[in-house]
Amino acid sequence: MNFKLLLGALTSALLFSACSTSFLKYEKADQLKKNEEFEEAVTIVKQPVPETTEAAPTTAPATSEKTEPAKPATGAPAKAVIKAPPKKTATSKAPAKKTDKAKGKKMEEKSSAPEVAVRQPDLEDTVGFNGRRPVVDPFREGEEVVHDVHYFKVSAGELRMKVEPFAMVNNRKAYTFAVEIKTSSLFSTFYSVEDRVETFVDYEDLVPRVFQLHVKESGQLREAKMLFDTDKGVATFWEKKVTKESGEEEKKETWDILPYTQNVYSAIFYMRNFQWETGKEYSFRVGNDKENLVFSGKALRREVLNTKLGPMKAIVVQPNITLKGKFKPIGDNFIWLSDDDRKYILRIESKIKIGTLISEVVEINPGR
Repeated sequence: MNFKLLLGALTSALLFSACSTSFLKYEKADQLKKNEEFEEAVTIVKQPVPETTEAAPTTAPATSEKTEPAKPATGAPAKAVIKAPPKKTATSKAPAKKTDKAKGKKMEEKSSAPEVAVRQPDLEDTVGFNGRRPVVDPFREGEEVVHDVHYFKVSAGELRMKVEPFAMVNNRKAYTFAVEIKTSSLFSTFYSVEDRVETFVDYEDLVPRVFQLHVKESGQLREAKMLFDTDKGVATFWEKKVTKESGEEEKKETWDILPYTQNVYSAIFYMRNFQWETGKEYSFRVGNDKENLVFSGKALRREVLNTKLGPMKAIVVQPNITLKGKFKPIGDNFIWLSDDDRKYILRIESKIKIGTLISEVVEINPGR
């Protein structure tokens, strides 16, 4: 997976010399969002955002090996933990049931053992999963990780990765993952960016069904949608855009996809389900731009990362990609994940033509 796709909008702000801070004006901008074919194939019902008394984010660093329970919002009284008195337990010499002892014991052991579902596909690691579901779900509704994206130590913009309320996509429960990117006031004097993508990932099999991309920039307006029809094994991509240079453009692409394929945006979240043991490589499928790719990443080391939130335990991952059977590194790119059950993305380093874009965490709201 190429994280330059995430930061590409900000890269354009660095490489183009637009002279206006305003977004591109287009009289028929509302029509870009309309797509009858997509709307006939997909029904999305979003759950409302739960009302909260406090919206202040939690910015304490996730330094423990295990996820700490979320603290109550400022001003809210903490709930007391009430422990029930210990139950009286039978001693080891307690009499067994009068039924067949050996048979009863075997049946009890068998019924108490958890059933572990077989995980597919074989390409993916199985540790920490029961079938397609992770044993520990790293995602919480309301989660938001905010990054400052900078270039040559100058703030270029802000990146937000969100876990929004669940949705029903074609009557199936789905995660709502969102990524938003916006240029800083300084870089907006050259090129303004205000982009958002939301991808809906099935709760049971963790496969994305849909993504919707909204691009609002000085040089272009664009609406893109993608549908992964997992029953037919077909991906469909629609795009409508208008640019200063080329005016109106529209395209549609379809291609066959393999089972359990991620899209380039769901992959950002999906990688957080893995354990990332040092020295081990992890892989999964990604479909994009009429190609079936394979993301792989290796956990290089564990270290303490100094952030604006304080020191945080982190796992350093180097991503690579397999393209049409040939192993090709995507450059000197690195990702820092929090070394806990949540695996927040704490830092991204991405090489561009001139220099390196660095995206670093400045705020974490763990959600609920």
